[in-house]
Amino acid sequence: MTVRRTSRWLTGWDPEDEEAWRRGGRRVALRNLALSVLAEHIGFSVWTMWSVLVLFLSPEIGFAFGPDEKFLLVVVPTLVGAALRLPYSRAVTRFGGRNWTVFSCLVLFVPTLLTLWAVRRPGTPLWVFLLIGAAAGVGGGNFASSMTNIAAFFPRRHQGWALGLNAGGGNLGVAAVQLVGLLVIATAGDTHPSYVVAAYLPLIALAALLAAWKMDNVDAVRAGPGTLRRAVACADTWWISLLYVGTFGSFIGYGFAFGLVLQTQFGATPLEAAGHTFLGPLLGSLSRPLGGWLADRFGAGRVTLWNFAGMAAGTVVLLVAAGQNSLPLFTAGFTALFVLSGLGNGSTYKMIPVAFARRAEEAVTAGHDAATAFAEARRLAGAAIAVAGAVGTLGGVAVNLAFRAAYGDGSGSGEPAFVAFLCYYALCVPMVLALRPRRGRSGAAPAAPVRREVTRV
Repeated sequence: MTVRRTSRWLTGWDPEDEEAWRRGGRRVALRNLALSVLAEHIGFSVWTMWSVLVLFLSPEIGFAFGPDEKFLLVVVPTLVGAALRLPYSRAVTRFGGRNWTVFSCLVLFVPTLLTLWAVRRPGTPLWVFLLIGAAAGVGGGNFASSMTNIAAFFPRRHQGWALGLNAGGGNLGVAAVQLVGLLVIATAGDTHPSYVVAAYLPLIALAALLAAWKMDNVDAVRAGPGTLRRAVACADTWWISLLYVGTFGSFIGYGFAFGLVLQTQFGATPLEAAGHTFLGPLLGSLSRPLGGWLADRFGAGRVTLWNFAGMAAGTVVLLVAAGQNSLPLFTAGFTALFVLSGLGNGSTYKMIPVAFARRAEEAVTAGHDAATAFAEARRLAGAAIAVAGAVGTLGGVAVNLAFRAAYGDGSGSGEPAFVAFLCYYALCVPMVLALRPRRGRSGAAPAAPVRREVTRV
């Protein structure tokens, strides 16, 4: 591998070239993965910060918002984050992974500083918080750009693990910001939301500096004209996106809403709510790489199928717990759903590169050039990842709107929302079964690996 440091672009990058991978490609990929995880982690924390801040917004500090208004505050950043995922993914293909990571980190200063200003001013109206929450949606876009970038660095046999680790490390931002909120409430009380916000200012700066210093742009991520259109035209993209609604939509929706649900369903104090909320997202984030590894080992379709069956069972536990007014059982059921949604996130995303690699294998069998076919497959997979990420995040919006509708009538029961979730998980089972016959073992190697020199120019 020849390296020239005239810029931060890698040209001729081909992770399927096993010799080049051993001679330095793996080291380059792991370095970019580590920094991508850091940047995405901070983005997730800023994006989901409102899941913690709503626990602080009480009349005692000058913010008299009802449950329906608080649920609206967590819906807005989720919705904006979903809307930004496609343009963020596209930006990586245009500007490069390193360049866009630096920018996407720096732009996090905008919502963070605005939030710090607003929570220190009692009486700030709801519409101002909604606008600031919308600005926080930029943190949700980081996921799509990060996943599109990292998918280009790793060979297909390792993509389940790599994408799972990248996404899981980012998802940990949900648990991290909730843990910060718990520490603030436990040490300084529930009247200092600004402490949670201020903690992230130096971390944003650190992530941007490290990305600028050590990350690379890679030419393999660049998409030609019409790549997104071709990915959107593929039916597999949409079926997998609907499955991702059930997995990631559940994870991010529950992550935003769990604390509010505990306050509304069981009358939990801010300290009690914060104490229960961080464990589920933590375990769900840690289980995502495991889901990718299991998909590499046993097949993405099989893992995803059993995962949805488990999520349906977990939702039944929530219905039983709500009927019995049992907080321990309710928390256990939600924690199980977080873990299963994390596993499903990893296995569902693994289905994307497998689908397009199989199409490339079919093209090679039909006589097309292997290098061209697999390069196109990687670009289409990156575009499909962006589509699935955007559609899946809309599931989080649906989760929070369902909770808002269930609790907004003053009944104090989320049972209608749980029934809706159960129906969707049940619907996902036949969708997976319909997709599985067209997929082989997810760890299969490409039909004709192409060896290519990698240079930094």
